[in-house]
Amino acid sequence: MESYFLDWANLLLRWLHVITAIAWIGSSFYFVFLDSSLVPPADDKLKSEGVTGELWAVHGGGFYHPVKYAVSPPKLPPHLHWFFWEAYSTWLSGFALFTVVYLWNASTFLVDKSLMPWAPGAAIAVALSFLVVFWMLYDGICQVFGQRRNGDAIVGALVLVLVCIASWLACHWFAGRAAFLLVGAMIATSMSANVFFWIIPGQRKVIKSIEAGQKPDPIHGWRGKQRSVHNTYFTLPVLFAMLSNHYGFLYASKQNWLVLIVMMFAGAAIRQFFVMRHGYKLGRNAHPAGYALVGVAVIAGTIAWLAPDSAALGAKPELAQADFSHVQKVVEQRCYMCHSGPAAMKNVRLDSADGIKQHAQAVYQQAVVAKTMPLNNATQITDSERALIGQWFESGAKVN
Repeated sequence: MESYFLDWANLLLRWLHVITAIAWIGSSFYFVFLDSSLVPPADDKLKSEGVTGELWAVHGGGFYHPVKYAVSPPKLPPHLHWFFWEAYSTWLSGFALFTVVYLWNASTFLVDKSLMPWAPGAAIAVALSFLVVFWMLYDGICQVFGQRRNGDAIVGALVLVLVCIASWLACHWFAGRAAFLLVGAMIATSMSANVFFWIIPGQRKVIKSIEAGQKPDPIHGWRGKQRSVHNTYFTLPVLFAMLSNHYGFLYASKQNWLVLIVMMFAGAAIRQFFVMRHGYKLGRNAHPAGYALVGVAVIAGTIAWLAPDSAALGAKPELAQADFSHVQKVVEQRCYMCHSGPAAMKNVRLDSADGIKQHAQAVYQQAVVAKTMPLNNATQITDSERALIGQWFESGAKVN
């Protein structure tokens, strides 16, 4: 019953996490577009009120005219819409999902004893420290270097180095699937922390100053904008890391840490293209196609790098070797650990010919196509054994 209820928790938390992430990322993308598309106001009245940019847009049958005050409006409106619950809800639901899937079953999903023979408690403590330590180092880099000359470039370079180090450590300490997700969670935690510790508190201080009749300190707006820009560049790398756990060929690679880094870099480069594209349309910068081309080239290079050897794919076992008796021996050696007896994981039992026949499609998909099973390859199934199962399934999955 525990497995059944955990599956429901997994489903509902994943559903909630995706919904809140869409809301957060959507609002983030919209405001980046808005900031990049604003033009100086044409109306003298708007200029006299301190408006620094405006945009006319049409959507859903109506016209919209958002304007931006660089520091503060001359008078606070009675109602302000705050954008923070999207960020908080995304992090809370994501952390709950991470707890249910990985921390609750740390010995199965988090630990790969061929890399580090962690006790479950130690693995959980180290995994959680990634979230805290990365935020502290990233935040320190922003505070020390962010306001210096060329501060954005310095911060960007140092954060890139920090992400590379964290990716290498995660992939050498934890199971590949968990390592990719952990790096994504680590960056996502810093995104939410940016909102919680800097963006929202800064906005509250600005409002407090206006209400007291004082001139707001522009540093709060500048810092909030800086962290918001960081968040938008973090978005695509985080999404890749979160989605990667469905694709074993990524995290099962021998250089999985490098795969993670280059794909996140590609995501950031592509995001740069979209950010600058709005400015290009207004004549503010050159065409940013180069960033998109770099991102696409990196992805294409990674696809070519990870492609299976065509000669090895062609060297399938002889048909006689795909006899069910040989397949059953492989399943017995590699799958019985988790899929036998009344307590079989996911209620998938492979300890009989009928059970293997019943779940043949799933075995083929998980062990041959996706290569996500056995989990973390704990039983050390070989490529030739995967090919044997594949040939048996493609030949009709006969058990007699």
